[in-house]
Amino acid sequence: MDRLSLLDTLVTALDEGSLNRAAKRREMTQSAVSQQIAQLEALLGQQLLLRTPRGVKATRAGDLVASHARRLLSGYDHLRADLAGLDQSLSGTFRISVSTFLGRMVVGPALLDLDQAHPDLTFVMRTEDRFVDVIRENYDLAIRSGRLGDTDGYARKIAELEAVLVATPDYLDQVGRPKKPADMHRLKLILRNEEHEAPYMALFRNCAEHQAPIRVGFTADDPDLILRAVLNGSGYTRVPKILIADALQSGALEVILPDYPPAPKEIFAVYPSRHASGRRLPVVLNTIQSRLNDLPQEIPADPQPAPTPPAVTLN
Repeated sequence: MDRLSLLDTLVTALDEGSLNRAAKRREMTQSAVSQQIAQLEALLGQQLLLRTPRGVKATRAGDLVASHARRLLSGYDHLRADLAGLDQSLSGTFRISVSTFLGRMVVGPALLDLDQAHPDLTFVMRTEDRFVDVIRENYDLAIRSGRLGDTDGYARKIAELEAVLVATPDYLDQVGRPKKPADMHRLKLILRNEEHEAPYMALFRNCAEHQAPIRVGFTADDPDLILRAVLNGSGYTRVPKILIADALQSGALEVILPDYPPAPKEIFAVYPSRHASGRRLPVVLNTIQSRLNDLPQEIPADPQPAPTPPAVTLN
């Protein structure tokens, strides 16, 4: 068993949080996944995973190994794409599904760049805020954030976006600004259908987890409707910070408990098979991942006013 494959299995297990789901993504049995994790632990002389009733999570050594593994796997994908590009051109039709926000901000501009570089390649991009089955619906790639749900195909985490809890200042004036996570019981959560419905939300400070109680006030699967509910003063929501930069700068929205952020929003690539047939998928995926990595992590303190600010959307 090659070492990259062992590292890939570890990363998949951590991304999925379950050996069973990792086995489905890796197209192998659960016992084979367990054997590969054990083989990697023996090779490195460290315990990498902790088994819990709710799945698996990384040890400190596992976090370190997974961090290096993601860089190695990404570099290997880039290597394969570069080698294939020495004497090949891209052609044919590439179908991709992406959520509305990521399509506008990241994927659409990336595909426009690729269209200029590869005129024989035709892109079909659909922006849709729903889960898609890349196999049954004949997609070459889907880019999704948050939970993936039950979907066929192979999934890989390609980025994380800083997330925040936000509400309008008027709503916080009305219910009172929380001082600590336990105070969140006073606020109503505007919930995405894709999100978990546990009685609490995990917030983090100094690497320690704090449980903030959840009181759901509204649930929807439409990001624009969720934003409308928040701006209407119906409650708060969890959202990637970069998505609401304009609303935060204008004061329309306010970050709640800025010293206790929620977990980052994870971005996943989902494709029909772990082994790409041809070089189109690696090239497209690497371009999209580069765009995600180039997204600003901080909102400028003194931005130049724009004549027509872009619409605020959530995903």
